[in-house]
Amino acid sequence: MHVARQLLALALLSLPLAGGATAQSLTAALASQPSSVDPHFHNLVPNNAIASHVFDRLVHQDERQRLIPGLAESWRPLSETAWEFRLRPGVVFHDGAPLEAEDVAASLRRVPAVPNSPGPLTQFTRGIAAVEVVDARTLRIRTHGPAPLLPTDLSTISIIARRLETATTQDFNSGPAMVGTGPFRFESYTPGGQVVLTRNPTYWGGAPHWARVTLRVVPNDSARAAALLAGDVDIIEAAPLSQLAALRRRSDVKLWRTVSNRVMFLSFDTHRAVTPFARDRAGQPLATNPLRDTRVREAISKAINRPLIVDRLMDGEAIAAGGFLAEGFFGASPRLRPEAFDLPGAQHLLREAGFPNGFQLTIHGPNNRFPNDDQILQALAQMLTRAGIETRAEVLPFNVLLSQGGPPNHAYSAMLLGWGSNTGEMSSPLRSLLATPDRATGMGVANRGRYSNPALDDLVRRALVTVDEDARRRLLEEASELAIADHAIVPLLYQVNIWATRGAIAYAPRADEFTLARFVTPAN
Repeated sequence: MHVARQLLALALLSLPLAGGATAQSLTAALASQPSSVDPHFHNLVPNNAIASHVFDRLVHQDERQRLIPGLAESWRPLSETAWEFRLRPGVVFHDGAPLEAEDVAASLRRVPAVPNSPGPLTQFTRGIAAVEVVDARTLRIRTHGPAPLLPTDLSTISIIARRLETATTQDFNSGPAMVGTGPFRFESYTPGGQVVLTRNPTYWGGAPHWARVTLRVVPNDSARAAALLAGDVDIIEAAPLSQLAALRRRSDVKLWRTVSNRVMFLSFDTHRAVTPFARDRAGQPLATNPLRDTRVREAISKAINRPLIVDRLMDGEAIAAGGFLAEGFFGASPRLRPEAFDLPGAQHLLREAGFPNGFQLTIHGPNNRFPNDDQILQALAQMLTRAGIETRAEVLPFNVLLSQGGPPNHAYSAMLLGWGSNTGEMSSPLRSLLATPDRATGMGVANRGRYSNPALDDLVRRALVTVDEDARRRLLEEASELAIADHAIVPLLYQVNIWATRGAIAYAPRADEFTLARFVTPAN
């Protein structure tokens, strides 16, 4: 499938608004459950998407993740270590308080202070040395070193009112702290159920079309598609691949698609000398961790038939991955190609690594987070078994996988995971997934295998302080090529994000997977 086709939003026919959709209300079915509505608690797509309804950021991203003005109408570098942001005039919070520079300063102070975050946003704020409030509409941010990506990083941070700086995550989840400047006001949140929002008629970007929005969590693929076809909801995200044929047959349904910023990959425990879920063929613990050997990781990569997964399991709605971001995103190396399926080559590498008879391995993965994630996991187990690695697939709810697979537990040896670049460029996966974990700098916050490579760390650090854009791109490409050559993780596929709408409504598909009610509009 050509990238051009994957970027195309497919519209079949436009008919009157369906089911519950009226000029006043919209109901959307979400595929994944947020862990909180606290905008600073967890750097997770469902959380970030919901936060974007209620809260704004200094810098916004368009549907391809290009930077556009948000609460800051302009920004400029004053030096290599200082930036000035000028706030948009006349913006008010939902409670009527005016937005001022001190609100931004308070928001930046709160990010590292949120307790018990399973995935903090601190990687985007660690470089900030000081925030100076010049006046109500102007602030200057000084950084520890050159920070050319500061506007990009700040496009991930929601701005709250200064009075809420010490609010708890529960204060947000229960509602009192859900006061932002965004296009919708918060009404209620039912964990695992739904979020209800109402129109902000004074939104600085123009009042949204919908007076009332219900974001309903429907993780089951069939149930989500059935709700759309029955008219119970008006738009669904992650339109299930198993239901695409049925959706296409409906003249009142439209599909909207774009290539995602997300890569699906295998993560390995490369840290421990002995890893818990790798055993010899007799089922006895191995004396050494085979996943620390680059040859074993390469063998795993060669044993995977990516085109087969794309065609058979993803109905062609994915791209075989050779790197961490699809073609067209900043820093994605044009020289990286998907590893070719090579079963003899995989078996040769295993023999070379000292495993002529292979070994046993359990791969853990989610069954409720990514399109066909459980089926992909089962297919991987079969492919690796054919190569000589007798593999067992164990599926878990995504929240369990994250909590047990990361610090402090690190319970697993190999995991099927996904990573979406919320900055829309290559530094996101490099510094989050692959940099050596360092709480002080916020690097490696999602590095669940605890991979560590000083040469890679050096390239990433240099890229993050390189002001010249072309030079920074080259460093990011070099870093990603180094990581792939070492098989730090094994990329599998890039997702294609698909939304389905019913009736005469349209949606601008987004690379970041966000379902944003503001951009669900009546079709022309």
